[in-house]
Formats: sequence, structure tokens, C-alpha cells
Amino acid sequence: MRFERREHRPLALVVATPLLAVVAALAISGVLIAMAGAPVLEAYWRILVGAFGSRLSATETLTRAAPLMLTGLAAAVAFRARLWNIGAEGQFYLGAIAVAAASSQMLGGLPSAVQIPLLLVIGAVAGMVLLLIPLWLRLRFSVDEVVTTLLLNFVAVLFVSMLIDTVLKDPMAFGWPQSQSVADDAMLPKLLARSRLHIGIVIAIVLAIILHWVQSRTVFGMQSRAAGLNPAGATFAGVPLGATLVKVACISGGLAGLAGAVEVMGVQGYVTTTLSPGYGYSGIVVAMLANLHPLGVVLAALFTATMFVGADGMSRSMGIPTYIADVTVALSLLSTLIALFFTQYRIRR
Repeated sequence: MRFERREHRPLALVVATPLLAVVAALAISGVLIAMAGAPVLEAYWRILVGAFGSRLSATETLTRAAPLMLTGLAAAVAFRARLWNIGAEGQFYLGAIAVAAASSQMLGGLPSAVQIPLLLVIGAVAGMVLLLIPLWLRLRFSVDEVVTTLLLNFVAVLFVSMLIDTVLKDPMAFGWPQSQSVADDAMLPKLLARSRLHIGIVIAIVLAIILHWVQSRTVFGMQSRAAGLNPAGATFAGVPLGATLVKVACISGGLAGLAGAVEVMGVQGYVTTTLSPGYGYSGIVVAMLANLHPLGVVLAALFTATMFVGADGMSRSMGIPTYIADVTVALSLLSTLIALFFTQYRIRR
């Protein structure tokens, strides 16, 4: 028996791969639910009800999906060009604290129509800067960006912790470590009254569509795909590898920083060190579930948010640990990686 690389991957196989991976993950998770003494089908039904069974739960699921879409897009864009950005969590936090600082210290008096776009750009630029540092180390000294981006996550969170305990500390927080709040005029408009659902999810979906068009219809999209498929061949063909990776890093880091900005301006209103429940790391899972496709990221983010939000309702009603959502998402990633391998290779006797 041997593995043989496929010369052509059928479209149906590529589309069915993540769906089969999710089904396999749900089947394996069902075994764990059964071992916990709960009916499997009812447990999954409770997850759907917990995520979309009411107006409140549905809006919370969509609210949770918005930053997952942005961090998923950040990972997908970078991984497509073989730039291994594991630092979306740190870029998320740096974008968030940049927005809080700019709004509370400099832009608080501006009208919403001016302040909101400026703050979104500031958050994106902060994320860009944090990713450009590891890219420079890679291009200049051949330092592995997996290590540098991962370690910068901890540096970024500690830097944010220092700021919210010193110069950006909210004096009205009664000693609780949080930043000063963004101005009311800087908060993103809500899509539905009496809910936390904001236009951040619309921004994320629009960006996914734009990225799909860029990757499939532009010269830069072709260059970034070529850089990911074969860097040496791309360089030989005349692709400016360094410049292409810089552009990819700006997009990827900008999206992760934008996710932090959107979360602060749309939901929290201030920054704490618990602002992200792991959006940066979950974005990697979302990107892999989507097979690095920008439009697939939207669906993968909705699936991940459904599992996280719905698991809370399932846990309350059936007494099953909420960690089953983490297990299911992790199994989905592993199943997807295995399935993607078999989309590229076939078994020959």
C-alpha cells in the first residue's frame, strides 16, 4: 500500500471534506455524551435550541461568530501564503487596546461617522504591526514565525495588562483591572434593538466576500497562492516573494486587530485581559475547517459559535459538561486535517 498524490481534486470532494469531518467529530463526541449518561440526539438538539432557540440565544451566537470570522479570515489568508500566523490572539488584544486608548485619549469628541471608521483602522494597524515584526525576523534572519508569533501572544497580553493597570486604568472601575471605556459615539450600531448583535458581523461577511474575490480574481491573489504552493517556484516565475508576504501579513494582522476593535466597540466597551475567550486560537480551527476558503470561514465560524453558545444551554438542561463543545471543535479540526490529507492523496496497492 502506498500514498499517491492526486493530480486533480474533484470539487465535490473538496466541498464534502469539511462536512464529513464535522459529521465524524459529532459521531465521536456522541460516544462521549453517551458515556456521560445522556441521550445523544437530545443533547445535540439542546445545542441547537441553546444556540438558536430564542431571539436572545440567536443574537448571542451571531455576536460570538463575528470575531471568529475575522480571526478565521486572518489565519486563512496567512496560511494560504504559507505564513504561519499563530499570533492572532496577541494581535486581537493589541487592536483592542489601541482602540480603547485612541477613543479615550484622543478621538472622544469626534462624531460617530468619523470616529468609528478611524478606530477600526487604528485597531487594524495595531494588529498589522504585531505581525510585521515576526515577518521581518523571518525575511531577515530566517527565524521561524510559528515560534515568534506564538510567543508574541503572551507579550501582547502582558503589555495590555500593564496598560490597564497603569496609564489606561479606569478610575471608576473600583480597582478592577480594566481600561478606560471607549466613547459612546464610538460604539458600533446595533442591528437589533435590545440585543448585543452589532454591525461587526456584517463587516466580517463583507470582508470575507472581498477576500474571496481578491484571492480568485486578482494578481495579488495568484501571487499569494503561488507563494504558498511553492515558494521557490514562485520566485523563479517572478513573484516578489518578500513583498507578497508583507502584503499578506498586513491583511492577516489587520483582520486580527480588527477583530479586537470590533469586540471592544461592539460588545464590551472596554478592555480586560479576559476580553477574548481564545478567539485568536479558535480562528485557526475555523480557518482549517473552512479549508482556508474565505466564504467557508463564515460557515465554520457559525458552526464554532453554535457549539460554544449551544453547549451552555445543553449543560444547564442536561447536566453535561460544557467542555464537550471544546472537544467537538477540536475533533472537527483533527478530522478535517485527516480528510484534507485524503483530498490530496489516494491510496494505491
